[in-house]
Amino acid sequence: MLSRFMSGSIRNLEREYNCTVRLLDDSEYTCTIQRDAKGQYLFDLICHHLNLLEKDYFGIRYVDPDKQRHWLGFTKCIAKQMKSQPPFTMCLRVKFYPPDPAALKEEITRYLVFLQIKRDLYHGRLLCKTSDAAMLAAYILQAEVGDYDPGKHPEGYSSKFQFFPKHSEKLERRISDIHKTELIGQTPEESELNFLQKAQELETYGVDPHPCKDVSGNPAFLAFTPFGFTVLQGNRRVHFLKWDEVTKLKFEAKTFHIYANQKEDKKIILTYFAPTPEACKHLWKCGVENQAFYKLDKSSQVRTVSSSNLFFKGSRFRYSGRVAKEVMEQSAKIKREPPEIHRAGLVPSRSCPSITHGPRLTSVPRQRRRAVHISIMEGLESLRDSAHSTPVRSVSHGDSFMPRHRHHTTDAGEGGSSQRVISDEAYCPSDSVLPTPTAEHSLELAVARHPNGAPCSIEEEESEAGTPEGQVAEFGPDGRVLRLGRTRKSLPNNEVQELHKFILSVLRMFLVTMGLLFALLSLLIMLTESDLDIAFLRDIRKTPEFQQFHFEYFCPLRRWVACKFRWMGGFLIDK
Repeated sequence: MLSRFMSGSIRNLEREYNCTVRLLDDSEYTCTIQRDAKGQYLFDLICHHLNLLEKDYFGIRYVDPDKQRHWLGFTKCIAKQMKSQPPFTMCLRVKFYPPDPAALKEEITRYLVFLQIKRDLYHGRLLCKTSDAAMLAAYILQAEVGDYDPGKHPEGYSSKFQFFPKHSEKLERRISDIHKTELIGQTPEESELNFLQKAQELETYGVDPHPCKDVSGNPAFLAFTPFGFTVLQGNRRVHFLKWDEVTKLKFEAKTFHIYANQKEDKKIILTYFAPTPEACKHLWKCGVENQAFYKLDKSSQVRTVSSSNLFFKGSRFRYSGRVAKEVMEQSAKIKREPPEIHRAGLVPSRSCPSITHGPRLTSVPRQRRRAVHISIMEGLESLRDSAHSTPVRSVSHGDSFMPRHRHHTTDAGEGGSSQRVISDEAYCPSDSVLPTPTAEHSLELAVARHPNGAPCSIEEEESEAGTPEGQVAEFGPDGRVLRLGRTRKSLPNNEVQELHKFILSVLRMFLVTMGLLFALLSLLIMLTESDLDIAFLRDIRKTPEFQQFHFEYFCPLRRWVACKFRWMGGFLIDK
C-alpha cells in the first residue's frame, strides 16, 4: 500500500515541474505546472497575477543552452520548447511595442511598457541624442522620487542614479536642472506618460536589435519596430521600410533577405548575414510575427509562411494571436475599476539599477557582476563617424528611407539621403541583452568607466543572456577585472550541419521528382485505357508497344486485382 502510494507520488512529481518568470520590475513569479502545459497557460497565469488585460503586447522570453533567445510559443508545449531540464527560468518582456503608448486603455499596461522602455534606455537599446536622453532621465527621476527637495536631494544627487550604460557629469547636471525646474508638480502617472510620449518619437523606439553583417562585411543591427523594418549602422539609421512596403521575408542558413516594393514600383532586396543559422531563423520568425501584428487588419488574414522554395522543405511558421487593430478594439471595451499599481521604483533592480541610494544592494554575488562592457561587433566603434550603408539591389539609396511616424520629417540637410543620424554615439547595446549571441572571435574587451574613473558595472540580465558558458573572470582586490579567460568548449560543427541539410534537400527533391513522374505515368495509363475518344490517345493505342503492354502486363494485372477484390468481398460477406 505504501509502495503504491509512493510510486503514485513520484509519477505525479514527474508530470509537474517548477517554472520561474522574472517580471519587468525584477520580481519573480514561481508556479508549478503540468509537463504537458502549453505556453498560453503559463502566460495567462502571469497576466492574472499582474491583473493585466491588455496582454497582447507582451510575451515570455527564454534562452536555450546555446545562448540563443526565443519567444515562448503559446500554442506549443513548454517542455518541448525549452531544450533543457526543469526547473525553467524565463522573463516577461514587451514583445510588440504599442504604436501609440498614450492610447493604451489602462494605466497598469502603460506602467509595464514604461518599465520595459526604461530597461531599454539603460542597456543601450533606446539610443538618442544627449538632449533627449536628459529629458527621458528627468522623467524617470520625477516618476520615482517626486519633486526636487533640497533636504533630500543634495548637490550632485543625480550621479547616484544610473539611467544609461555610461554618461558624463555634464549630462548629470542637465538631468538635475530639468528635474528641479521643468517637472515640478508632475505625478508618477503624468511623468510616465510624458516619458512614453517622448520615447515614442525616437528612431530606436521599439528596437530589439539583432546583430548581423551586410554583404560588405560591415556590422549592422536589424530590428522590427511598430512602424517597419529598420537597419542601424554606427550612429545612423541607414534603412527603413514601412510594413506596407515589405513583401517577403526569407532566410537560408545564415542569410536573411528582405524583399520590398517602394514608391514608383521600385523593388529592392536587402541581404544580411546572421552569426548562426539559429539566430537567422529567430530573426525571420520575429519579422513574420511583427509584420502580421502591425500590418494586417484581422487575425483571420494571417497565413502560414514558408522560408523555402518549391521542393525544398524549409521552416514553416504561422503567427498565432490577435493583430494590433483587434487589440485596440478589444481594449476600448474594457470597463472596470483601474487596478492598483505597486510601483517598485525604489527597489534595487538586478538588471536595470536606475535608482540606487548609497551602496547598491543585490542578491547577485559580486563575482557574477560584469565589470566590463563587451562590444558587439569588432570595429563597431570605428563606425561612430562613418557613413556605411548596405548595398541595395535595383534601387538607389535615395529612396530607401521613408518617414516612420507622423512626428518625423526628413531633415532638409540630408538631401534625400537614406541615412539619418540617431544619436551622438554609435549604436552599441549591451551584449548581455541582445537576442543573439555574437561570435567569440569578434568580441572586443573595453572597460566602461564613470567620469570619476571607477569601473561601470554592467550586470547581466539573468535567465535572458549572461556570461557565455565557460567564460571565467578574475577580479582583483578592488573589484576590477584582471583577466577574462575562456575554458574549452566543444561547439557544434555548423559546416557539417549545413552539409547534412544540403544532402537532405537533394534527396527530398529526388523523391519528389520520382513521385511526380510516377503520378504522370499512372495518369497516362488511365487515359489510354479509358474509353475517351481523343486523337492523340487513338494514335497511342495503335502503336505496337502499347498493344504489347496492354495484353501482356495491363490485362493480367487488372484480372489479378479484380480477383483479389472479389475474394475480399466474399470473405467480408461470409463473416
